[in-house]
Amino acid sequence: MSLLKQQELQAVSDAITDAERNTDAELVAVLAAQSDDYRYIPTLWAAVIALLVPGVVWFAGLWLETLEVLAIQLGCFFVLTVLFRVPAIMLHLIPRSVRNWRASNLARRQFLDNNLHHTEQECGVMIFVSEAEHYVEILADRGIDQHVDQQQWQAIVDTLIAAIKKGQTQQGLIRSIESCGELLAQHAPATKVKNELPNHLVLL
Repeated sequence: MSLLKQQELQAVSDAITDAERNTDAELVAVLAAQSDDYRYIPTLWAAVIALLVPGVVWFAGLWLETLEVLAIQLGCFFVLTVLFRVPAIMLHLIPRSVRNWRASNLARRQFLDNNLHHTEQECGVMIFVSEAEHYVEILADRGIDQHVDQQQWQAIVDTLIAAIKKGQTQQGLIRSIESCGELLAQHAPATKVKNELPNHLVLL
């Protein structure tokens, strides 16, 4: 995972500022390293595999004492518990549906925590990125959402996901902010100078 450096954070912040010059909408970008620690899932996998040890021992034709089998089970459980907590391994053990659900929940909490539902014209928009899950979602308050087709948002999401997979998180974020700015300028053009919410990138 490649959370951004200070210079890169400033570039994203500048892109938000530029995008908001031509719209009354408020744009916020949130970047999370990971949406959940998924602590119980690696432990569950380790426990299930350890429970299969007696069957493997029997199938292999090994004649071991009960205490020996139990010792192997415990050793297997502890080793796999540690191994499965390695991020590169752990994420492969978690069903995509679970990863997406956790990331989606975090996105909605961030939308509320950043007060995007309290903007003056109900024109708050959030670009949410969870790097570990390769998850991207754009959430918009009803003042904007009723005017923008979901396919337009999805095209921006797909482009950003492709950039993240290539390790180009900063570039992808800036392009997505620019694309959102163009849509927002069409559907909520600037009528006055204002800035209700901070323009910095929120890091989790």
